[in-house]
Amino acid sequence: MTVLDSLAPCPPGRWSHDHVTVEHVPSGGLTLRRGDDRLHVTHSLTADQLSERLVAAVTASVQDAAFGQEEFELTMVGLVRSTVTGALDAWATYYRNSLGELLDGTADFAPIHDKAEELVRGHVLDLGSCFGFLPLRLARAGARVTATDILPGTMRLLDAVAPELGIELDTIVCDAANVPVPDNSSDTVTAIHLLEHVDDEIGDAVLREALRVARERVVVAVPFEDEATACHGHIRTFDLTALEALGRGTGLPYEAFEHHGGWLVLDAR
Repeated sequence: MTVLDSLAPCPPGRWSHDHVTVEHVPSGGLTLRRGDDRLHVTHSLTADQLSERLVAAVTASVQDAAFGQEEFELTMVGLVRSTVTGALDAWATYYRNSLGELLDGTADFAPIHDKAEELVRGHVLDLGSCFGFLPLRLARAGARVTATDILPGTMRLLDAVAPELGIELDTIVCDAANVPVPDNSSDTVTAIHLLEHVDDEIGDAVLREALRVARERVVVAVPFEDEATACHGHIRTFDLTALEALGRGTGLPYEAFEHHGGWLVLDAR
């Protein structure tokens, strides 16, 4: 797979990368069709429909067991880029709509962001930020925030869009298990819906790194699923017992509880 550049130019209404093409059509719902080893997606979305809510719509449209995380992510990028002309305008629209829905409570993920904002203290370093909606939300509320992700493209996109939204934050491209910052350099380290994407060994390393960086607390959130959602890149599942075991394993004071999934809050002091 060639390196994805979410800001690369594309013709109005049509976006392609590798074997995935997403095309805007005058009418009709979201359709996904395969042929000649390609995936062709068509849709008639409008600018006001561009938001994180599309994750649920794309997930519901997937009937193909071979539809993995790569195709899911390419489809999401293509939906954004083929709906609004101009890379930065398209992404600014997507981010602005998504943040609005997260803040007014209409987004599915809103209760998770609400709880995360309630739990963080001081300077926040967020691990595995992906699109960076939580860092943007926290920074918008006045917190000093550093977003991190292993993919350079996601941090480059966040750096480009944040000024369009009037929000200031820092970004670092890094592995969540190897963050190039000093010990005890952030008041809070968050790992929100990250650990389900990595195996036990890597997850333990991420938790150790979070505790190294955090001055006060580490906040972890995971979904509770009966089966890992492959198209979202999930490879393991959690329940409250598993989170409590993670907490006990650190030897630190912790609280594990359920709230739209599971939460583990570790006292790093």
